[in-house]
Amino acid sequence: MQLSAAPYDERLTAPRSWWLMSFLVGVSMALVLLPFGTLPMLGGLAGGTAVAAVAASSYGSIRIRVVGDSLIAGEAKIPVAALGEAEVLDAEETRAWRTHKADPRAFLLLRAYIPTALRVEVTDPEDPTPYLYLSTREPERLAEALRAAKAA
Repeated sequence: MQLSAAPYDERLTAPRSWWLMSFLVGVSMALVLLPFGTLPMLGGLAGGTAVAAVAASSYGSIRIRVVGDSLIAGEAKIPVAALGEAEVLDAEETRAWRTHKADPRAFLLLRAYIPTALRVEVTDPEDPTPYLYLSTREPERLAEALRAAKAA
């Protein structure tokens, strides 16, 4: 299997502030369990922090990849031949396509903490999805990788 000329792989990791919030969840659990003693309090701190950290990590573990002739976005795998033009969205356009311009039939790989995105038309007549909305920190690079995969 030959990879595309411009492979792309991005993990949409959660922001650093979420890790602080994970610790604060643990502190909250510790305070709730404080009346029961020191060991339950420490267990609440460790357990609450761990559960919140696992949740933040799993939410931020989603990937967008261009591999060979396919775009893999989360659990979706789409052949690049079924995709049309890619539109790089700045922060303002990203917000608009997440809200009032959004089509309920569209495939959204949305991470609100990422300020930019790529909107890619779906040209497959069998697919009712009008476009893909992909949150990405590097929309220009992703668009270039899709163009390169189509040309290959």
